[in-house]
Amino acid sequence: MRTNSNIRIQLALIPFLSVFGYPILKAQTPSGAEILENMTSVRTVENSKGVMTQTIQTSTGQHRMFELESYSANEGEKTLMRYIRPASIKGQAFLMLNNANDIWTYFPRSNRVRKLASHAKKQNVQGSDFTYEDMGSGDEWREKFVATNLGSANHLDQRVWELQLDGIPDKEPPYPKIRVLVRQKDYYPLQLDYYDDDGEVLKSLYLEDIREIEGIPTAMIMTMRNHQDRTETMMEMQSVTYQWEPPAGFFSERNLKQ
Repeated sequence: MRTNSNIRIQLALIPFLSVFGYPILKAQTPSGAEILENMTSVRTVENSKGVMTQTIQTSTGQHRMFELESYSANEGEKTLMRYIRPASIKGQAFLMLNNANDIWTYFPRSNRVRKLASHAKKQNVQGSDFTYEDMGSGDEWREKFVATNLGSANHLDQRVWELQLDGIPDKEPPYPKIRVLVRQKDYYPLQLDYYDDDGEVLKSLYLEDIREIEGIPTAMIMTMRNHQDRTETMMEMQSVTYQWEPPAGFFSERNLKQ
C-alpha cells in the first residue's frame, strides 16, 4: 500500500525528470559525423566478388542490358569490373585503384590498356548513369564533406535519419552536396540525392531489396536515376560473396586482359 509520503516523493520527481530527462534523450541523437561514420562502416567490406546485370534506360525509353563481374578489395580501395555479355563488349574491363583516383580501361578489340586522365573519374561508365567515382569507395566522404543530421523522418515505413553532406571545396568533392536517407536500425542508406552546382538534384540512387548476405546487409538492386537527362540505370546483383580473397597481382593492368 502506497503511503502519502511515497506519493509526494513520486510527484516531486516529475519536474526533475522533465528538466533533466530531455537533454539525456537529445544526447542519444547521433551527430551527422557519427551517422556518416556508421553508414560508411556498415557498407565497407574487406573484399567482395559478385555478378550483376546492368540495365540502362535511355532518354528515349530504349533499354540496353549488360552482365558483368565485379571484384573489390582493401575496403573498396581497389575495384575491377569486367563485362561478360553482350558479345559485342565481352571482355571489356576497367580497373580502379586508390578509390578511383587511378583508372585503367581495357578494350579487347584493340587489345589495349589505357590509363584515363584524373578528371575521367567523373565520366559515366559505358553510357550508364554511374560515374567511375560513384563506383569507387565512399570512404573518402569523411574527408571531403561536412555531415549534418537534419533529423528523423519516415521513409517507406521505416525510421530514417536525414543526412546532409556539404562538400569541402578544397577537398574536391565529387558533388557539391549529397542528401542521404539512412535507416536508423542499422545505418544502411536507402536513398542518396546528388546535387549539381546550381543546387538542383542531378540524380538519385535508390537501394532496394536489402538482404543479409554472409551477415552483411546488401542492396540487391541499386537504381541510379538522372532527373535532368531522364535516364536510369539499374544494377541487380545475381550473386555476391564477401569470403573471396584476391590472388596476388589480381588488381593489375596485366589482369585486365584475362
